[in-house]
Amino acid sequence: MRRAEKAFAEALDCGDGNASNKGSRCADDLSERAASASQTSAPQTSAPQISASQTSASQTLASQTLSKVVSGDAGSVDLIVLPEMFTTGFCVDPSHAADVIDDGVAAVAWMRRMAERYDAAVAGSVAVVDGGRYFNRMYFVRPDGGVEYYDKRHLFAMGGEADHYTAGHRRVVVEWRGVRILMQVCYDLRFPVFARSRGDYDMILYAANWPTPRIAVWDTLLRARAIENQCYVAGVNRAGRDPWCDYCGRTALIDPYGRVAASCGEGERVITGDVDMDRLAAFRRKFPVLEDRDAWQADESWRG
Repeated sequence: MRRAEKAFAEALDCGDGNASNKGSRCADDLSERAASASQTSAPQTSAPQISASQTSASQTLASQTLSKVVSGDAGSVDLIVLPEMFTTGFCVDPSHAADVIDDGVAAVAWMRRMAERYDAAVAGSVAVVDGGRYFNRMYFVRPDGGVEYYDKRHLFAMGGEADHYTAGHRRVVVEWRGVRILMQVCYDLRFPVFARSRGDYDMILYAANWPTPRIAVWDTLLRARAIENQCYVAGVNRAGRDPWCDYCGRTALIDPYGRVAASCGEGERVITGDVDMDRLAAFRRKFPVLEDRDAWQADESWRG
């Protein structure tokens, strides 16, 4: 077993990870298999819909999942979120998946096609190489082709991620159909100072590969981030298994009161929920806790 992967498995308390590495190398090509779907524009309301797609790792599987979002009971949505490194699974050492990790052009092209097809923004993280360095990059792609991205700031050092990837330093908030969204990736969930609301967002998105042995932490911290920042939180985790660990999913949409508005449970599933902006605004007016927040904030000039 490679040294980086062994360290990752031990850090996650997922056993010795002696399974074959063959299946972890981002097994599928970038072909799309999504079924044809209606391209009717989503209605502009005070409650945009978010669909969280709890998939195993491959872009082909993601295509199939997106078809379910539109053609299934969920109906049309405004935002579709995929897990961390959804094209590959969590590649601790990206050199082991060099045949599929590029500068992100292929993944973004696929996301643009899906966004245009479904008239919905598509978000998710992929491993990319940029300027000779690797990044865990979360893209937010709009139906008109516009792209914004956030590079994961808090790298999972004890699992080896910091040995191979470069940490980002920008705090990124995007606006989509009336909702301001803070983009975050997996391990960022454990660091509340960087995610602390400055009154500049309404929802946090977490794309993750969060392992089953730590799932109680996942459940707890998603609710904590929603409560302390008085916002919606969407935590989108992968499902399935790689050679080092099991991933049970537990993707969830949490409301500003810390209550679970929608949850996937375990396995490959899709959930859809509303982000009720009128309700959020009323809650913030009635209980303006963010006005009493501390003035200090994380140093954004920090480099990992």
